[in-house]
Amino acid sequence: MSSSEPTDAELVRGVLADDDRARNQLMDRHLPQVLQWCARLGGPLVDPEDAAQDVFIVVLTRIGQLRDPELFRPWLFGVVRRVLAKHRRRVWLKRWVGDVPEGALHPGRSPDDMAASIEEGRQVHEALDALPRIQREALVLCDLEGHSATEAAELLGVPSGTVKSRLRLGRARFRKEAARQGLHLAWSLP
Repeated sequence: MSSSEPTDAELVRGVLADDDRARNQLMDRHLPQVLQWCARLGGPLVDPEDAAQDVFIVVLTRIGQLRDPELFRPWLFGVVRRVLAKHRRRVWLKRWVGDVPEGALHPGRSPDDMAASIEEGRQVHEALDALPRIQREALVLCDLEGHSATEAAELLGVPSGTVKSRLRLGRARFRKEAARQGLHLAWSLP
């Protein structure tokens, strides 16, 4: 963000003052991150775009409840967590129908390569889903998105030592779950 761009807090104040431009800037700025969080934390059966849309509906209807505009980003992450919990509760119905996660089509890739990639993605999501929510969040924020423990702690509203502990336990549990599934990843966790 350049120095000429408004901060999140300034944009929040603009939204509270019913400034459409501030609202659009705030949503545009955070949409990519919200989509990533929804895709990585939602699990294999949660539609990240649908969840992200619900996140922004909540944000726009409840932004007046944000006590400190300086804490918009951690507040936004809390909204994402609650919306995803609601989506995951609904998803059990889809399990009865047998929905399979869809993979994006990539021209030039063989059907076997695409099927293997989709299967590996499904297994990674299953391994992540097997983790307790607090460990999954730490793992996604630090290892998949590259946030420091301090940044993740700010988003989660916990001390950085707590994030480090959750991360250590989450990594160990993820490795164990991946091995149980016979998942051999080309990448590894720190």
